[in-house]
Amino acid sequence: MPSILSGKDVVIAAETGSGKTYGYLVPLIDKLYGARHDADNDLEKATVSSRTFSIVLCPNVLLCEQVVRMANDLSGDDGRPILRVAAVCGRQVHGWPVNEPDVIVSTPVALLNSIDPKKHHRSDFIRAVKYVVFDEADMLLSGGFENHVIRLIHMLRFDEKLLSRVNKAGSENPVEPSSDSVSHFDFEGEEDMQNESISEAEEMSEGDVDAQDLMEETQTSTVKRKDWMRVRKNYERSKQYIFVAATLPVNGKKTAGAVLKKMFPDANWVSGSYLHQHNPRLKEKWIEVTTDNQVDALIEAVKQFGSKALDHGAGVSRTMVFGNTVEAVEAVANILQRAGIECYRYHTGLSLAERAESLDDFRAKGGIFVCTDAAARGVDIPNVSHVIQADFATSAIDFLHRVGRTARAGQFGVVTSLYNESNRDLVNAIRAAGKLGQPVEAAFSRKRSFRNKLKKRGSNKAGHISTAELMV
Repeated sequence: MPSILSGKDVVIAAETGSGKTYGYLVPLIDKLYGARHDADNDLEKATVSSRTFSIVLCPNVLLCEQVVRMANDLSGDDGRPILRVAAVCGRQVHGWPVNEPDVIVSTPVALLNSIDPKKHHRSDFIRAVKYVVFDEADMLLSGGFENHVIRLIHMLRFDEKLLSRVNKAGSENPVEPSSDSVSHFDFEGEEDMQNESISEAEEMSEGDVDAQDLMEETQTSTVKRKDWMRVRKNYERSKQYIFVAATLPVNGKKTAGAVLKKMFPDANWVSGSYLHQHNPRLKEKWIEVTTDNQVDALIEAVKQFGSKALDHGAGVSRTMVFGNTVEAVEAVANILQRAGIECYRYHTGLSLAERAESLDDFRAKGGIFVCTDAAARGVDIPNVSHVIQADFATSAIDFLHRVGRTARAGQFGVVTSLYNESNRDLVNAIRAAGKLGQPVEAAFSRKRSFRNKLKKRGSNKAGHISTAELMV
């Protein structure tokens, strides 16, 4: 909280269940409330462009709705939420927020879809953004999210540079990016711009010529890396960027941590005590299985805690069972039901409404929750006493997120991991780090090599069978 209140960019890398969401919501709401209170007391100076708000970006609708719920739980003496919070994603109404929320929670694509079609609103929107949070930052800075997130970052930086230039020139009339200039943005990522060419938006923010003329000139222009570094730093900051993650590897040029160190070199880094490490409140059980005993081991693991209430007073037991694919989740659920064990299903093959219903029932009633990694990141379900890996995670990062569903907020938990010959190297690396009390970062880079091994062994299944195949 002190780092966020300082106004500097912040990278929060802390283990699951350590309170990161409230760690950024509380100081941001404090700042926004203070700004709104000041504006209300000075109505003569208050304008549409003076309104400020925060954006919180999450990788999926589930996390968006969770952040909204947690923000609304921060209420005043009258029991009402301190600030107006809106979700722009999933089942929520898309488009420009009409109620002028103080905090907008969205996915990157949904946010872009909301502001891009509204060209006459875009400049006002970008200028009003004061704080930007990237929740599950390592996920947002990789895969299918990366291009959208980098584009948003540079749209916001472009506005900062325009405003900085206006302030330096002493202009009393704010100059804002035009709809046409913003629509020509073509961001390809920080590393490409550093090594090859500067984006059109960055060129426009620094030049003194007309934007359209400059766009034509930049079609063939390139800059050296040292020039880009100088341009990037030579402007007055007017927005704050906050990156939050439970796993944030920095080894390698393209990892999320390395990208953040390069893009935001002056950011404050705040780390948790057990980042990437074994949680001492977590008891782990490792079971190597074969095709002959995998089903029996799964059923035994589920039954071991299914009838025990380990959540200290809630009166129900909650167990999460992870499979690597939709097919695996369906297979596990069918196995359990044939054994007389009722369970909930959660995976991307279900509709948003079906997933929400399963999650709500699990929160309220407890029981067995069979899911893919769609429920592994950031989901806060109180009093999960037991996590079972029916399929072992395909990477050390996924492993950390899965086991982080239990032993949260100071409580204890148990993880039972079923693994086979194809997982043995990854399991050994994770267990060795745990025994030595070291971070499991050395195993982060193993994901690709393990997947390649699985492909090579695809024609020989003597020592390996997927959970989805157990029903055959």
